[in-house]
Amino acid sequence: MRRPVALRLQAALGTLALAAAAGVVLTMPETASAAAGGATGYATQNGGTTGGAGGQTVRATTGTAIHEALCGRASSSTPIIIEVEGTINHGNTSKVSGDSCNTAADKIELKQVSNITIVGVGNGAVFDQLGIHIRESSNIVIQNVTVRNVKKSGSPTSNGGDAIGMESDVRNVWVDHTTLEASGGESEGYDGLFDMKDNTQYVTLSYSTLRNSGRGGLIGSSESDRSNGYVTFHHNLYENIDSRAPLLRGGIAHMYNNHYKSLNESGINSRAGAKAKVDNNYFEDSKDVLGTFYTDQAGTWQVSGNIYDNVTWSEPGEDNNPAGPDPQSNTTVSIPYSFTLDAASCVPSVVSATAGANKGLKVSDGSCTPQSPDPTDPTDPDPTDPDPTDPTDPDPTDPPSGTNLSLGAGADGSSKASGTSYGNVRDGDLGTYWSPAGTTGSISVKWPSATTVGKINVREAAGSEGTVGSYRVVNHDTGAVLASGSGAGVIGFSPVSLEKITFEITGASGTPRIAEFETYAG
Repeated sequence: MRRPVALRLQAALGTLALAAAAGVVLTMPETASAAAGGATGYATQNGGTTGGAGGQTVRATTGTAIHEALCGRASSSTPIIIEVEGTINHGNTSKVSGDSCNTAADKIELKQVSNITIVGVGNGAVFDQLGIHIRESSNIVIQNVTVRNVKKSGSPTSNGGDAIGMESDVRNVWVDHTTLEASGGESEGYDGLFDMKDNTQYVTLSYSTLRNSGRGGLIGSSESDRSNGYVTFHHNLYENIDSRAPLLRGGIAHMYNNHYKSLNESGINSRAGAKAKVDNNYFEDSKDVLGTFYTDQAGTWQVSGNIYDNVTWSEPGEDNNPAGPDPQSNTTVSIPYSFTLDAASCVPSVVSATAGANKGLKVSDGSCTPQSPDPTDPTDPDPTDPDPTDPTDPDPTDPPSGTNLSLGAGADGSSKASGTSYGNVRDGDLGTYWSPAGTTGSISVKWPSATTVGKINVREAAGSEGTVGSYRVVNHDTGAVLASGSGAGVIGFSPVSLEKITFEITGASGTPRIAEFETYAG
């Protein structure tokens, strides 16, 4: 076994040299083709992730220029592709002000914005000691960049020590072909390489290298922060990581075809009710690569096709529940998107050829053979995928009939205003209600076993009719969006078997008051 990262760093890390990436050149047509293959995994859900596709393309060689590009848009949602070349650091990154941005001097700040692509071009893009912070934002693509040596203590500091950090109502982020690395652990001033907190959902990390760090990354900042999830990790290399590869607190994550090498203390740490689907990965020269660690609040996992090569396992204890030495599934996880698995035996070779920045954006073809991107591939979701807003019922707004399945079920939500209760939405009483703590939030109905639902009726309390604006109906079990639109009332969709269904209010004219969240078989 290798020693922990803080004790065995390569001196060459401080002078990382980046080669030009084959297939990534400076002309706009070629750059646009970089993302032509489109997002994968959970980033394809909830409307998909296309970043700045269709928007203006600009070039940036400093952090200030990146901020200027964000601030120069017509609005905070105007699509834009920002090509980055060179080294971005504290010396060339300043705060820029504008109506379409909210930036900061010590990080690349993507705050309260949407529809953005940041892609490395030319001789490479390196964010040196400078993290990328995504907050209250959606539809973001980060591709073909290196982020290194971001510190939370010492000097200089950036982004709380995270290479890429997401928090506060973030949706649909695709991070692809990146290299995220540190030069030590927490005692050396570093934190996580890829962190998601406070209601971050529909994220994919693909074909990336994470190395030489005490902490690979997390989903959820504490055992009570369970609002995150629906995250896919595939064809990534985790190398010389002490722990958190990743740490999951609540939510659902799918890990497939990753190469985990020299995980020194623990790897995939599923805890606090999290569900991890772990398919065809290759674990090598590592310890405790899967389980629940450092807590008595257990998580679960579904395993299939993985290879454990020189993996050691600790003994179970009060706060440790390793999945090995013979990992078995203790839950089932339904995945709403299509994916093709490479054989686990070829994962080290195919990941070596594809993962990280400046690898020509090569991907696997599903048969262990790296392929260059096809610029003709569409970025839109598969047109054969069902449209979640297309109901099978000819008129989804017909009054529902049959049994209201919410009566006697459970309920929870993202927040609640003082004096209101989650349970009020399934008590059959129009005189009681739930309200979020602000104007947006989510309310869920849940059952102890799978229940078929094909129609819901969201009834606002008297005097608050018309307050609900935009919404999404989400299968909480898988993250699939069943319907979206505006206004409360009867909403129909293709019947689905689930244990928990969520009505997410994403826009409102005031504070909503939901008296009943009725559910019906169809």
